Amino acid sequence: MKVPKRLQPLVDDGLINEVISRLMSGKEADIFIVSCGGKIRCAKVYKDAVKRSFKKAAQYQEGRKVRSGRRARAMEKNSSYGRKQQEEIWQNAEVDALSLLARAGVRVPETYGCVDGVLLMELITDEEGDVAPRLDDVAMTEQQAFEDHDVMMHYIKLMLCAGLVHGDLSRFNVLVDEYGPVIIDLPQAVNAAANNNAQAMFTRDVENITSYYAEFAPSLSQTRYAEEMWSLFEDGQLKPETALSGLFQDPSESADVDAVLEEIKAVMQEEQERQERLSEQLED
Repeated sequence: MKVPKRLQPLVDDGLINEVISRLMSGKEADIFIVSCGGKIRCAKVYKDAVKRSFKKAAQYQEGRKVRSGRRARAMEKNSSYGRKQQEEIWQNAEVDALSLLARAGVRVPETYGCVDGVLLMELITDEEGDVAPRLDDVAMTEQQAFEDHDVMMHYIKLMLCAGLVHGDLSRFNVLVDEYGPVIIDLPQAVNAAANNNAQAMFTRDVENITSYYAEFAPSLSQTRYAEEMWSLFEDGQLKPETALSGLFQDPSESADVDAVLEEIKAVMQEEQERQERLSEQLED
C-alpha cells in the first residue's frame, strides 16, 4: 500500500521496510501492519489533539509529572509550545506504561521505540499467525471464562501494585492469543495515587471486564474485586502475591464474620479445584 505521510520518515530512516496494510483506525490513533527488518510489527500513529476524540483527556493527565518548569508553564498557558509538549507527554505515557507493566508481569505488547508520534510495537497474533481477536470477538465456555477472568484480575492487580490504572479498559482493548489475554491501549493510563479520578476509573475498568466474562459465567457478576483491591491498595496491603477472593464488605454493613469466612473458604476451595483441573489438563 501507499506509505502514509506520518510513516514516510520512518521508512526513509530504515526503521520500517514496508507498510503492509492498515489494521484499524481508533479514537486516538491509526494502526498499521508493517515490516521491520523481516519482522512483522505494528505502527501506532497517534492523532493530533484536534483530531483525537478521546473524551475528557484532562482527567487522565491529572497527576502526571512534568520535570521541566518551562514545559509546565507553557502547558498551563496553552501556548503552541505547551500544546506540543502536552502531545509528547500523551504519546510517551503509553511507552512508559507498557514498559512498566511488562516489568511488573502484565502481558502487554513489546515496544520498539516511539519516533515522531509513531509507536512501533509487537503485533499480537493467534496460532495461525493472523492478528489476534479482541476479547469482544471471542466466545468461551463457563470454565474458560472463570480462568481468563482470574488472569485479568491478576493483571489489573499487578497494574495497581505498579501504581497505574488503565483508565479505559474494556472488552475492546484486550486481545486474546493462544496464551490468553493481552492488554493494549494505554496512553490514558493514570497515576493511581496522584489522580483524583483514579478510583472511579479503576472501578469502571474492573466492572467492564467482569461484565464481559459474566456473559459466560454469570456468577462473576456478584464479585466485588474492584472494592477489594482498592481497599487493600489504600491500606498499603496490596501486593503482587496477594490472593484475591472477589469478596468485600462495606464498613457500614453489619459484619457477619462467620458467614464471610465461610464464603471466603468456599471461593478459595473452588479456585483450588479449578487450578487442579487446569494443571491436569496441562499435564495431559
